[in-house]
This record gives sequence, C-alpha cells and structure tokens, in this order.
Amino acid sequence: MFLKKIPKWLQKLYSGYVWEIPPREKPTVYLTFDDGPHPRITPWVLDLLEQYSAKATFFCIGKNVIEYPEVYADILARGHRVGNHSHNHLRGTAYKAKPYVENINRAKQYIDSDLYRPPYGRIKSSQSKILKDIGYKIVMWTVIPGDWDKEISPEDCLENVVFNIAPGNIVVLHDSEKAWERMSYVLPKVLEYCRKQGWAVEVIS
Repeated sequence: MFLKKIPKWLQKLYSGYVWEIPPREKPTVYLTFDDGPHPRITPWVLDLLEQYSAKATFFCIGKNVIEYPEVYADILARGHRVGNHSHNHLRGTAYKAKPYVENINRAKQYIDSDLYRPPYGRIKSSQSKILKDIGYKIVMWTVIPGDWDKEISPEDCLENVVFNIAPGNIVVLHDSEKAWERMSYVLPKVLEYCRKQGWAVEVIS
C-alpha cells in the first residue's frame, strides 16, 4: 500500500524536501516522470506533452542516460527539465551515505541538474543532509497514482490522480516498461483534465 496523496502533516514533518510548489498567478500542476529515459516510452510522452503545450520534469537514471543519450537530449531540446534519480536506482535506506552519494555524483556527470528525487522515495537523513549541503533540492511529490503497480487497474490509477490533484501539486508517473499499461492510459486523460480545469502544466522551477 502507498499514500495516494501526501498529507500536510507528513510534508511538515519532512519540510526540508519539496512536496509541492507555492501557488502561482495561474493555477499550475507539475507532472514528473521517473526512471527514464526509455527509447520508446519517453518519446511517446514527449509527443503527447507537446500536443497539450505541457512541460514536465524528468527524473532520469544515469545509466539510462548513457544508454539513450539522444532521448535525453530530446527531453531538453523540447523545453522540459531534468533531475537526478541516481545512477542505478538505489534505495537509499539500503546504503550508507558515502556510496549512495557517490552513485548520485556518478549520475551527475550525465545529468546537469540541482534537482534530486530518491528512488522509492527512500532516503536517510544523513544522505539528504549531504545532498542539500552540496546544492541539491530533494523533490518528492504530492500525488502518486501507483502506475508501476501491476495490481492496480488503469482506471483506478487515473482516479488516484483526478480525485486528489490540485494546483501546486507534484504528480509522479513513470516512463518505464512496468508502468506503461497504466501510464499510457492515465497521461492523456490527466492532460485533458488539466486543460478543462484551466490549469497550466509546467516544469519544477
């Protein structure tokens, strides 16, 4: 089980992380994608975002950037933003601070960004302190529909977004094989929902 929407008390408890974005003049939501780039799925996402004049933030894995540099370059060329998601998708709670930070720094050679999202949302306070000291903003999320979970139907995944999303929220989806069935169903409908609400979809700045 997971929290579909992060409650305010939990955001306050871990206030050193970015959970949502302060209100802007135009109501805005922030779509993010984890685990790419992927040679087929990421370009599909980019094309769909372009149809809706939407921008997103892609938290990339270093080894995937090495494998698919042209897809990574296309993310940037289309005006989206990138963030570091470690080099090998490490679960922070399974590692000591030094090797964990070294893995992130390895990814930094290929991902030029001061944004970092811990895989699985798991990170130790000692690790986050080091990362913040060297200039990273640790970005979590407000709404997570669970598109990676094969036990969740695409329809339920969509409901997890539209029943919880509000301006200022950060939403997590995944441009990955395991999420494809659900993400490909959810994304166009969420973009259409945001359009009908009059909400902008922008990068995390």
